[in-house]
This record gives sequence, C-alpha cells and structure tokens, in this order.
Amino acid sequence: MADKITMKMGFTRALEDYRKISDTEMVEFFEKRLEQLNKKSTAEKKLTPHQVENEKIKEGILECMEKDIKYTIADMMVCFDCFPEDITPQRISALLSQLGARGTNQIVRTEEKGKAYFSIAA
Repeated sequence: MADKITMKMGFTRALEDYRKISDTEMVEFFEKRLEQLNKKSTAEKKLTPHQVENEKIKEGILECMEKDIKYTIADMMVCFDCFPEDITPQRISALLSQLGARGTNQIVRTEEKGKAYFSIAA
C-alpha cells in the first residue's frame, strides 16, 4: 500500500505539471500555497493551558520527591502539594510516564509485589 499523499506532495506535483505546460498563473498559485504550508509547519507552537499545567505539575513532582525514597501514586496524592484538587491517579500516572522511561528518564518506576513505586533516577 502506498503512503498517503500530503498537501505538500500534491502541491509540488501540481506545480511541476503546471510548469511543464507554462501556466504561470497556476504556478504562482501553487508556489504561494507551498510557501504558506512551509510557514505553518515551521511556526512555533504554543502549549495549551492544560499542557502548561501539566508541566508545572511535573516540576512540582520532581521538587517534592526526595532521593532514595520510593513513592506510590497514592502517597504522592496525600503528601505532595503540587496537584490541583481535581487530579486523578490516572493523570498522575501519565505524567510520571512522561518523566520516566517513556520520556525524560528523571524518574524510575519499580514494582514490588505488583505495586508500582516511583523514585528519583540516580
């Protein structure tokens, strides 16, 4: 199965075809479209308010954790003051994954008797 054609690929092909038949109006049109696509793809993306909040929570988690101490998510929810009132254990788990092996490797996840523990990476 062939890869899907992107807008950039389609505009580039059309531009080449219109250049071959010397249709300057369409050449200008597709050149402008390609320029707009390039601007859009290189534009700096702002974080959403939710993403900004997640970054603050992750910073808070790292600040609250002490070296050589293992925490469960339940421990964190009780002891750490960096969480909004309505945070769920699932969201904390997702943030810990971003700080762990699936992300920045700042936190280590271990399991003991089926229970997940998190600690600062050495």
